[in-house]
Amino acid sequence: MIRTDLACEAYELHKNALPDGIRQEECFYGEIRVVSVVIENDDAGRYIGKPAGKYVTVETASFAKGTVGEGTEEAVEAIALQLKEMLPKEIERETVLVAGLGNRDITPDALGPKTAEKVLSTRHIGEELKKEMGLEQFNSVAVIATGVLAQTGVETGELIGAVTEKIQPAAVIVIDALAAMEVSRLGRTVQISDSGIVPGSGVFNSRKKIDEKLLGTKVISIGVPTVVDAATLVQEFCDGTKEKGGSEKTEKMMITPREIDVIIERAADMVAMGINRALHPEVTTEDFRFLMS
Repeated sequence: MIRTDLACEAYELHKNALPDGIRQEECFYGEIRVVSVVIENDDAGRYIGKPAGKYVTVETASFAKGTVGEGTEEAVEAIALQLKEMLPKEIERETVLVAGLGNRDITPDALGPKTAEKVLSTRHIGEELKKEMGLEQFNSVAVIATGVLAQTGVETGELIGAVTEKIQPAAVIVIDALAAMEVSRLGRTVQISDSGIVPGSGVFNSRKKIDEKLLGTKVISIGVPTVVDAATLVQEFCDGTKEKGGSEKTEKMMITPREIDVIIERAADMVAMGINRALHPEVTTEDFRFLMS
């Protein structure tokens, strides 16, 4: 079975037999290619294994080679623009909750907590203090890193649900590692979706889905593929037959780049900056880097 969390890959797998209600669009921001897959209803989405929603893929240079350089700011702005288009207008008056999912002790699964560290939280700053400090241009943002069930004893969805019920955010942004079908996608693709997310899907430990139905508010997911299912690679190269090289062991293995620690750090930096720019559009990237240094 071919497995991928990326809608663009699922679309390519089934593009010769797609039903009505699924379409793909493409645009460029400078050198940055952005591909959108729109699934109009769940019936259509079943053909490619994805729920209804919009899935935007921002293709970047490899995070293994760094984020500073040609195309970096374009990629950040592309992420920020796509995210801003999915956010409700109420963010200027209400709080947005950003939640980093995953286990920081397992490097391929550390994207969420690493990104959360770099997102600027402002909910605790009162309006009067904002005026005194000249921070009126900042919107209200709360940030949490959820950990994983084995660490906390609490389901990620339960934890985010409790915080959501308490602070009543206009939207929740969740960040997590993803799995890809193609090795070339690892560490160079950012997917943004308004369909929610299944925590742990990138490291084969799927939990309860976090979406608008669960939380009662808009949920936007952001992910970077950090692993490839070994069984998927075997099926791709060997037509899925055990006689041609597959084995039961491959079903329990995942493959990640050797530069994964660098990829996670730099991907977290770019994703966080995109989130910061989307949530506080009047603040420059340079100002954010100064504030977060």
